[in-house]
Amino acid sequence: MIGIPSNTHKKETVRILVVEDEYILAINLQESLESLGYLVVDILDSAEEAIAKATELRPNLILMDIRLRGEMDGIQASEQIWHNLQIPVIYVTGHSDKITVERATLTSPFGYILKPIKEEELYVAIQTALNRYESEQFLSSVLRGMGDGVVVVDPELRVKYLNQAGEALTGWRWDEAKGRMLTEVFRLVDEQTQIPAQNPIIAALQQETTIYLGSRILLITRDGTTIPVADSATPLRDNSGMITGAVLVFRDDTQRRLTEEHNLATERAQQLEIQVAELQRLNQLKEDFLATTSHEMRTPLSNIKMAISALENILDRPGSLNSNTLFPSESVARYLAILRDQCEQELDLVDNLLHIRMIDADVYPLELTSIQLQNWLPHVAEYFEERARAMQQALQVSIVPNLPPLVSDLPSLTEIVSELLNNACKYTPLEGQITVDVRLIDTTKSLINSGILDNLQVPYFQITISNSGVIIPTKEQARIFEPFYRIPQSDRWQHGGTGLGLALVKKLVEYLQGTIEVTSFQGWTMFTVKLPLNLSE
Repeated sequence: MIGIPSNTHKKETVRILVVEDEYILAINLQESLESLGYLVVDILDSAEEAIAKATELRPNLILMDIRLRGEMDGIQASEQIWHNLQIPVIYVTGHSDKITVERATLTSPFGYILKPIKEEELYVAIQTALNRYESEQFLSSVLRGMGDGVVVVDPELRVKYLNQAGEALTGWRWDEAKGRMLTEVFRLVDEQTQIPAQNPIIAALQQETTIYLGSRILLITRDGTTIPVADSATPLRDNSGMITGAVLVFRDDTQRRLTEEHNLATERAQQLEIQVAELQRLNQLKEDFLATTSHEMRTPLSNIKMAISALENILDRPGSLNSNTLFPSESVARYLAILRDQCEQELDLVDNLLHIRMIDADVYPLELTSIQLQNWLPHVAEYFEERARAMQQALQVSIVPNLPPLVSDLPSLTEIVSELLNNACKYTPLEGQITVDVRLIDTTKSLINSGILDNLQVPYFQITISNSGVIIPTKEQARIFEPFYRIPQSDRWQHGGTGLGLALVKKLVEYLQGTIEVTSFQGWTMFTVKLPLNLSE
């Protein structure tokens, strides 16, 4: 006899029902069970009594003889007990013929013991059955508690298992669905066409791999209603790798679809808000353009008209050329200067608009040339030096000697420097200072956070144009490069301009693969332009 450890709590609490029509064998079996530490709750000799007592006593395990007294045998009784009560059964029989074994196997018993019974074999069979039952009940509990539906089928697509969530979704109870064809219990149709859709289990068995259900698929429940579902099917294999069936996990996809539709609606609303904001911005730009340029365009044209009228009056008065008298050259020259200046302003405005449009369309022409900055820049600054002196300003140009040539587009570079110098002269007060500093930055440090020059390694040229007497508020510094933007505190009518100059400068600098930034502190405003030593086409 096998000794049972005294602390084996599981064996002391196992309650076993014995169903055996041979009285002496039944008594011997009871003694063996009790010696192993199990509790025998009753001994019966018919299938009908076994079903009734199992329902009443709910034992942990049943030892069932196949040949019993009465019309029903042990196999039939076991099948009903498992179907209704889920109590594991071990067959105890002296019959091992092929037909009997095949019948018993169909009921998925938890063990099969041949008579005469050896105590060691009985102990192993009971413990194996209980462990298997515990594992299966744990798995069954997990499957029952899952929020997703689970259907298990055999290779012939007959339903072997359906959990509670699956029952709720399909409308089929497990005991009603068991043994039925999957296509009867789990019917799918395409949401748009209403044409039957292939069940993923079929594809999983055919392709021997996991298959996911396509989108927009509906499950037709038992009462004919439809539910949007999402699912996947995976083949089941035994230890030898043979496919023994498949499992389908599915869920109600209604909430996910509602969430997806809500997110799409939210995204569309956000996009619409962005579009509305962009439209408002464009409208504001148009209004700013009209408000700014209307004055800038009307005033010069009015001055041109006035100057023309004045010239006509001068030429018609006595003493004009028409009267063969001395021509008042000073007056004519002054009005002609007005005409020339105003016309140049209008041309600059039109040119700026055209250049910005060409840069945005990536069709602005570039002609690379080698530029000696120490020779070229003083020449450009000559005009502004005269202008600065006339306005009692001091303009100083500082260029590091022996600079290498800059390979870039000369007209674009001229436009950049001229516009920055023009702004410096325009906004610097009397007796203020303007400086131009040019140097080659040659270190091993890369330009971090520099926009277009992020990946450019030095050396690079740095051109800094500074002027005193004007401070640009920090919150305005990021906006001064926007088209038509004017600093609110500035007097636009006093200084003139459309707000296009700096916008064009920024676009040109970036078109030349460089960067521009503005800083303003301690009474100085500085525009710093960084350009690559050699512009790559």
